[in-house]
Amino acid sequence: MINVTKTFLPPQDEYQAILSRAWNAGWMTNRGVLVRELEDKLKTYLGVSNILATTNGTLPLQIAIKALGLTGEIITTPFSYVATTSSIVWEGCTPIFVDIHPDYLTIDETKIEAAITPKTSAILATHVFGNPCAVEAIEAIAKKHNLKVIYDAAHCFGVRYKDKSIFEYGDISTCSFHATKLFHTGEGGALFTKNKEVYDTLFYHHNFGHKGKEAFQGLGVNAKMSELQAAMGLAVLPYMQSILKSREEAVSNYNKFFEGTSIRGLHLREGTTWNYSYYPVVFENETQLLQVKTALEKHAIFSRRYFYPSLNNLSYLKKNKVEHSDSISPCVLCLPLYSGLSLEDVAKISSIIKKNL
Repeated sequence: MINVTKTFLPPQDEYQAILSRAWNAGWMTNRGVLVRELEDKLKTYLGVSNILATTNGTLPLQIAIKALGLTGEIITTPFSYVATTSSIVWEGCTPIFVDIHPDYLTIDETKIEAAITPKTSAILATHVFGNPCAVEAIEAIAKKHNLKVIYDAAHCFGVRYKDKSIFEYGDISTCSFHATKLFHTGEGGALFTKNKEVYDTLFYHHNFGHKGKEAFQGLGVNAKMSELQAAMGLAVLPYMQSILKSREEAVSNYNKFFEGTSIRGLHLREGTTWNYSYYPVVFENETQLLQVKTALEKHAIFSRRYFYPSLNNLSYLKKNKVEHSDSISPCVLCLPLYSGLSLEDVAKISSIIKKNL
């Protein structure tokens, strides 16, 4: 069986050795030594100004909206995981969908201004499959209209744009450290911001609003990462070079096998240092996609329709048409990609797909 992804697991003895430090101290949560060490190492590895480790990748979106005091309408993308939109709704705001660029699959920056109203407070855009949004254009629009910018960068661990971490763009960026991600802590995530005052606000929001042990600075929730999660991150981090190399080889082989076919891959924005986080392919139509997906499953190969459906079709929202997202979402399939995926497996997957186009 070949799954769409496979969690990278470091040697268990290495994980246990790191975890034993917390075990011996009897300190399992509330920002123990392992969480703080992981934040320091990630800050250096990623080249970011500030990082706040969290227990998952969704709470950071909700906390970001809360910390920036957003109300009313938030312009966002319909082509993302549901957490992007549900976080907006959960925080009492209204998502306003702007269509995606048909090549990059990120929000179409040329259509953002037309969606701005007096109720607009922010832009929440997704760097899709690790492919950066047009961050300079979005920043210019935000400054012109006095809007905040949040980036859902769940797929972007290690991505750089114009030789700078993608997490350094916008007012706040978020990331997921879920077990299916490139870098993971089992379950986890992080918040990033260049602004120290914003960081301080994010910090108290993620820790019940505490200001010291007995005072409270403001409203908060519990989004703290545990020592068990941090230990996994510390065990995985030393293997990032080999993880990236293995995934890059798989992507390169996929690209070779699909040369000359009608399959369209991800078009990366110029200036991007990518992380090989996913291998999405765009088929000519949904019928073709379903035919290929079924053929793969007959061989115990499991792909994923990601992202589907387009989020403007969520049951708890008023439906509206979004041309490119509505037409592309049914045609995108993520193929198996993970560290250790062999050339033979890539060849097998590609061969089945080509036979069923």
